[in-house]
Amino acid sequence: MKAVKFEKVVWEKKKLEEKHKPRKNCKIYIFRHAQTYYNRDHIFTGWRDSELTPSGIKQAKIVGKKLKDKEIDVCFRTWTSRSKDTLKEVLKYHPECFMLIEDNRMLERSYGDLQGMHHSTFVHQEGTDDYKTLLHWHKVDHLHGEEREKFIESVGEAELQIVRRSYVHPPPHGESIKMVEKRVLRFIKDMLRFIKTNKVNVALSAHGNSMRPFRRYFEKFSIEEMMHLENPWDDYFEYTVKV
Repeated sequence: MKAVKFEKVVWEKKKLEEKHKPRKNCKIYIFRHAQTYYNRDHIFTGWRDSELTPSGIKQAKIVGKKLKDKEIDVCFRTWTSRSKDTLKEVLKYHPECFMLIEDNRMLERSYGDLQGMHHSTFVHQEGTDDYKTLLHWHKVDHLHGEEREKFIESVGEAELQIVRRSYVHPPPHGESIKMVEKRVLRFIKDMLRFIKTNKVNVALSAHGNSMRPFRRYFEKFSIEEMMHLENPWDDYFEYTVKV
């Protein structure tokens, strides 16, 4: 099935109703793409492409089987192979799906200059830079050998957590989660309008960091709660939309 851009979808109620039986309560099924090689190897992915690992393919198949008995009329995905290939396993069970839409507002967070970098490399670089700064001010002169390395790793790990878990702090030339949330909310608004107009069930093959604001919207999480969410590779979340 060829994907169409969301902005090019003709929102004609009668035209779409010919393809399915309109529903009184519609469903949204959202899942994260399965594990990729970058995920497995702890590399910042962002807007780079990375294919599913063998384990990822198995995870995608699990999601497909869990959604097997659901009715899905329309699917959304992003341009990435991980989003496409995970959705492919779901669609094997859904010949009733009559429309595939690509919308990159639910794309993964951009990690900017960090994309393609191993987490361990980032930890060492940031820890070393902070150590040199403190050394200049004679704050860490007493650290040597193993103690010095432990300090660098500890500081670097703290910097890594800021990048990964801060709501407002963007990586260099990248996006903060706050910025991701802004575009995801625009997508949600359009998607809900589409669902209510056409009375369809939809499935979304999304990304870990775009699912955070999506789940915050539907599950009423605080920002802090959202930032501690861990979205699984082999399960989905279901929401009901009254139409």
